[in-house]
Amino acid sequence: MPPVTLHDRLLAGLSRRELLRLAAWLGAAAVLPPFQPRRAHAQQQFADYPFSLGVASGDPLPNGVVLWTRVAPRPLESAGGMPPASIELGWEVARDRLFRTIEQKGTATASPELAHSVHVEVAGLEPAREYFYRFRAGGEISPTGRTRTAPAAGAAVDSLRFAVCGCAYYEDGYFTAYRRIGEGDFDFVLHTGDYIYEARPTSARLNRKVREHVIDDVFSLADYRLRYAQYKLDDDLRTAHLSAPFLMSWDDHEVANNYAGEVDGANTPREVFLLRRAAAFQAYYEHMPLRRPAFPSGSSMRIYRRLQFGSLVDLSILDTRQYRSDQACGDGSRTGCAEALDAKRTMLGDEQERWLFDNLATARARWTLIGQQVFSFARDLGAAAPEGRYAMDKWDGYAAARSRLYARLTDARTPNPIVISGDVHAHFGAELKQDFADVRAEPIGVEITNSSVSAGADGSDVAADWETTRADNPHIKYHGNRRGFIACTVTPKQMRMEFRSLERVTEPDAPVKTVSAFVVEAGVSRLSPA
Repeated sequence: MPPVTLHDRLLAGLSRRELLRLAAWLGAAAVLPPFQPRRAHAQQQFADYPFSLGVASGDPLPNGVVLWTRVAPRPLESAGGMPPASIELGWEVARDRLFRTIEQKGTATASPELAHSVHVEVAGLEPAREYFYRFRAGGEISPTGRTRTAPAAGAAVDSLRFAVCGCAYYEDGYFTAYRRIGEGDFDFVLHTGDYIYEARPTSARLNRKVREHVIDDVFSLADYRLRYAQYKLDDDLRTAHLSAPFLMSWDDHEVANNYAGEVDGANTPREVFLLRRAAAFQAYYEHMPLRRPAFPSGSSMRIYRRLQFGSLVDLSILDTRQYRSDQACGDGSRTGCAEALDAKRTMLGDEQERWLFDNLATARARWTLIGQQVFSFARDLGAAAPEGRYAMDKWDGYAAARSRLYARLTDARTPNPIVISGDVHAHFGAELKQDFADVRAEPIGVEITNSSVSAGADGSDVAADWETTRADNPHIKYHGNRRGFIACTVTPKQMRMEFRSLERVTEPDAPVKTVSAFVVEAGVSRLSPA
């Protein structure tokens, strides 16, 4: 039997009248099933180059990776310019860029239900090895991607290099940071979310945008597919994906700004928002190099997972959006919000929290990394407020959940914990404490936060509130307000973080420079200037 699709799951049990009603809101392409039999396979002839959106790899294991592409000869047209029929793609994995030594090859079916995307889970490869891959269809050959498998379980690893990035707003600037990542020869890239931005620009953004989205707000599956297609047409983004496997996570803008669990910030009825979330989740899966366990089921999709890199790194990737409690005190920045302290509030949900805590207790690698979206360290935003002013969308609005996480790191004696986050369009380096108010308390871990690829436009050399921020938050050791990414090098002795920034993103092809660098020595949870 053919697999049950997300489309089938979403529409099961709905009457024809209900389908028509949903179609009027979401757009018929998102919800109405085809009324004519689907042809088994289309003739592989394309009006234009079918691999316009590039290729990607992700989630490396010691014996393999997942390979992705989407066939879209006319990506900004309905269905990417493809007919409503499946096609067969060929794929190859080689030891060299010229494909003189083919390691594996096979075929994969690209179906219209998944926008003619494919996710090939290659196994049987050698650990800690560089490979090259490509796809074929209708006489056309895709670009060649480079990928790398993870080291074998428990194997000694001398060094591991990876980049951290996120928050790419198309209209705010060019994706030059992605190109610089693509030039960096990394073992993998950790993406902290906001791969796309879903909403029309604010008035402030209208005044500074350097290029335009094809459509403004996105709601339906067709809308989200179009948004991803426009982003993936960007040559800088495609270059980054060609260079290394990506470890993907999402934040809010893959669905809706500051959404929390099953609610959004616009008071949309729950059942209607979940339809939007289902469309967003399906489009995300269709465009990311994710494995089968991430396959969406209606408005649910599991992206939290654990990846290990020999004896050096144990990485847990979290989802801090899908399962969280609604933001306390109506969201925003608040002073004296008692709701934020409620012990019942959760950032991860019960199941994911138990899963993470088990990981932290069983971690045996030299370094334990936690990749997630919103920063966990406390950040007092208001010097004039005696009780402080804190952002309710961050872990400050989920204080009890943060205390549970930090207590677990301590109680489980988790080896060398490093939290990695994004979201705020600025670089941060911070030391983590059980009690941030106690300046004498010993750090229990370190957190690094990547700036944006382009969101927020060019930024500035120093944020206007940095001096106040530093005085009120002595655990924050570094802050940068330009766009860019973080380059990390991990060895058994230390982890080095280089904060790399671009002078401008409103002009293409800007150079990147390392504006600051820190190291964390193994066994010492402190950030030290490199």
